[in-house]
Amino acid sequence: MRAVMLGLCTAMVLVVQVADAQMPLPAAKPPDGATLFKQQCAVCHTMDMSAPTRQGPPLVRIVGRTAGKVEGFRYSEGLAKADFIWDEARLDAWLKNPQAVIPGVVMAYRQAKPETRTAIIAYLKEQN
Repeated sequence: MRAVMLGLCTAMVLVVQVADAQMPLPAAKPPDGATLFKQQCAVCHTMDMSAPTRQGPPLVRIVGRTAGKVEGFRYSEGLAKADFIWDEARLDAWLKNPQAVIPGVVMAYRQAKPETRTAIIAYLKEQN
């Protein structure tokens, strides 16, 4: 009986050691900018100037573009009067809190996570 118990204990120790030796699961990768754009921006914005206009203007070639100046899109008064060029810093501030950049704008989206904003902005830059 003692030999059986010893054998069972040895088997349990081996099972625990094998379980401990397994590789940990890799950390989940955050979504890339294209995926984030599709999930969070594409409801209101397109990446194609010839696509039908949605609630927001098309965002193709936004980096380096003058704010509020896409032909054929009706901007809010504040954006229509904006006098700046969209760059990474301005886009980051905009995605964080559009109303802080231009009071009274209609855009309700806000993104608190810097890494999400960075990924979306990188995707927008790639589309230039």
